[in-house]
Amino acid sequence: MQSYKFRLQPNKEQRKKLDNMFGCSRFVWNYFLDLNNKIYLEAKEKDLKKKHLNYYDCANKLTGLKKENEWLKEANSQALQQTLKDLDAAYNRFFQKKSGFPKFKSKKNNQSFRVPQFFELKGNHSCFPKFKEGIKTVVHRKVEGNIRYATIIKTKTNKYFVSITNDFEVKKKRISNNSVGLDLGIKDLVVASDGQKYNLKINEDNIKFLHKQISKKKKGSKNRKKAILKLAKRYEKIDNQKQDFQHKLSDKICKENKLIAIEDLNITGMLKNHCLAKSMSNQSWYSFTTKIEYKSKRYGGEVVKTKRFYPSSKTCNHCGYINQALELKDREWECPKCKTILDRDINASKNILSQVLRELNLKGEGSTRLKPAELSSIDEAVKQEATRSLVYW
Repeated sequence: MQSYKFRLQPNKEQRKKLDNMFGCSRFVWNYFLDLNNKIYLEAKEKDLKKKHLNYYDCANKLTGLKKENEWLKEANSQALQQTLKDLDAAYNRFFQKKSGFPKFKSKKNNQSFRVPQFFELKGNHSCFPKFKEGIKTVVHRKVEGNIRYATIIKTKTNKYFVSITNDFEVKKKRISNNSVGLDLGIKDLVVASDGQKYNLKINEDNIKFLHKQISKKKKGSKNRKKAILKLAKRYEKIDNQKQDFQHKLSDKICKENKLIAIEDLNITGMLKNHCLAKSMSNQSWYSFTTKIEYKSKRYGGEVVKTKRFYPSSKTCNHCGYINQALELKDREWECPKCKTILDRDINASKNILSQVLRELNLKGEGSTRLKPAELSSIDEAVKQEATRSLVYW
């Protein structure tokens, strides 16, 4: 599948209709989430098997809810049904322990609703139920394949977008068959086994200042709303820089490597460390690994994860000695056994690659992924110690 994101330019009347649609979708989500929460708590107390209403239960109740709240009929009925499907999927992920408990939606956050059917892109206009006349759209790329669904989005900065997902399968040409190990970090986003370090430097000095400006404004005043919008725009710019950097870096790595070895990190568990949570969250590891995984498939490559809790930083990549005394503050360390001076992150990335190759060979799959010539090129890459930083302003 391929996704396209375009800016929408609705007129005043269309903005009002879109805001009503966002409100209806948010109301349906919150109403049935509250209902499901009560059922879940009751089931927990009485040890009942049914812990929440599934999509079909909620869809049956939605008809009655529309009769009680006539204004819900102004919204696209399929979009409201899709909201119920999304809520059901969120509950299923929670029960499968793949994500946290579903949360209530606020109009202060980004707003969205999905159009599962009858979305068309006619020239530079997006057409879907309730908007047959079309909303002016800035189409800057050719859309290939058949459209499966579209998501209409409103950001905190009052910008409107459409995200179109189609069934077009993207295939790109890889320029080499190298292999690389990647260590994700806090100081540097990515450190590769060939010695290269990639980091994104963003100036966040004015964030605290903008927060202080908001605290000085009177609640409910126009000046406070302006200050909040200014802060939202700054956060949006930072997020855009991060996404741009990650897309370019992930594309570069996937284009140059057939096999990409990464750690199977327990990101949710690591974020519980309050001392490092903000730094880890700022690096957006999950977002980056997701990009690496789907882009590698486009280039005909593969991403393989090491076993969780493998001591990649503590293991010497030269002799295999495990330094149990190594602490997080130690950026360089000397191996007590072979006396090699090791850069913590480069050492970890080399170990990640070596460990993945060992695991593949044990499974008898190493030869299907890498040719002998490619394996020898890895050995040469592992010996490199040169470090280069990629800085993005």
